[in-house]
Amino acid sequence: MILSKRVDRLSPSMTIAISTLANELKAKGKDILSFSAGEPDFDTPQAIKDEACVSLGRGETKYTAVDGTLEVKTAIKNKLKRENGLDYELDGIMVNVGAKHSLFNIFQALVDHGDEVIVPAPYWVTYPELAKYCGATPVIINTNDKSNFKITASQLQEAITKKTKILILTTPSNPTGAVYSKQELESLSDVLKDTSIAVVSDEMYEKLIFDDIKFISVASINDDMLNRTITVNGLSKSVAMTGWRFGYLATKNKNLQKAMKKLQSQSTSNINATTMAASIIALDGKVDEDIEYMRTQFEARRNSAIKMFNDIEGLSVKKPDGAFYLYVNIEKIEKDSLKFCEKLLEYTGVAVVPGAAFGLDGYFRFSFATSLENIIEGINRIEKFVKEYV
Repeated sequence: MILSKRVDRLSPSMTIAISTLANELKAKGKDILSFSAGEPDFDTPQAIKDEACVSLGRGETKYTAVDGTLEVKTAIKNKLKRENGLDYELDGIMVNVGAKHSLFNIFQALVDHGDEVIVPAPYWVTYPELAKYCGATPVIINTNDKSNFKITASQLQEAITKKTKILILTTPSNPTGAVYSKQELESLSDVLKDTSIAVVSDEMYEKLIFDDIKFISVASINDDMLNRTITVNGLSKSVAMTGWRFGYLATKNKNLQKAMKKLQSQSTSNINATTMAASIIALDGKVDEDIEYMRTQFEARRNSAIKMFNDIEGLSVKKPDGAFYLYVNIEKIEKDSLKFCEKLLEYTGVAVVPGAAFGLDGYFRFSFATSLENIIEGINRIEKFVKEYV
């Protein structure tokens, strides 16, 4: 049996691979502390779970519209207007099986063989893989901790060619937690004027912002950005609903929306009705106190972890403005992040993701979406390992 060329172009997710390995070692009785998964350790807010039960009791277990129920799409529309200053029509909103599915639909509908997709690095592992799956070329713009892991207008200008189809922007970033300011987004917007480049804005971590920084949705910068941007979001990270698989996208381009709806009608059809009914509770702001509690806990964990890491000789980390990751610089110790992380797991039982997975070697990603007790123990093990490694 010969596999298709398109699937053969894909690489497996290194983040999932490391999390799986850590779980397997733990199941075998190994003392494992994993900081590799991008998953909140908090439970889904009770009000959401209660609404799911009520929905089941109402018998809401049937097929729905491919792009989502009227009720959930209305909740998304109201949320985007209320919180992000974005005004979308209902027929420009689509509900997907997680934001990863949203991105898949976008790429399949927009990208052809020979196109180019601009991806700032470090990047979430799926972005370049989606481009390659479509036969496109990922064009990587490199950043580092000196630039706070954000691209500049001049870098974007240099990366654009006649083949450029999409620019990916992620704010806050996975894996670095970088958040673009309004001024920075305006500068990027100026470069994009008079082009046909679509912007895919992944805003999954929008509510996990620290130090009173204001989140700016990419499409809210001006009308030009609104018209060219596909806003992607969901409830996995900020509302601790990873397993519910609720993602959504919004676009002003009706042709694009029709194309994605057609694609989804031939693949997953609608997402499950119970998830949609329960998600309205989160979208309507009824669990905002729960979200704020989780955010403050993440911020406290971030502050403790940063201090501990920066006290380790040879390591350094920039304070992220959002998300729940630290992108730790290990270049003074080891430039080969995969080698470092493999030895770290083998000798200390600490699982982190090598920076090579995100397109920027010499770093590792450390998720602080776990208890402070685990964080302290894990960093203590890392400190001991670094001293012995040197």
